[in-house]
Amino acid sequence: MKRLLRLLVIMAITGAVIFGWRWYTYVTNTETPYQEVGIDINSRMPGPLNRWGCDRLHATFANMLPPYGCQSVTDARQWR
Repeated sequence: MKRLLRLLVIMAITGAVIFGWRWYTYVTNTETPYQEVGIDINSRMPGPLNRWGCDRLHATFANMLPPYGCQSVTDARQWR
């Protein structure tokens, strides 16, 4: 039982690291804010992390339309 629990914990930590790294590389990229997987991950992040990610994307891509999850509530063409 301990062995199974240890394996599950290791798998959960590994998944969190891979998921977190993929999100971080998306919000700090310099190519495009419209990467499908990155948009999906960032839009599902908790509020403060989503806000930080959107702020990073806005700093890099200020003259482009915001991706889903970074749009203003009143106008989808505006950054939050």
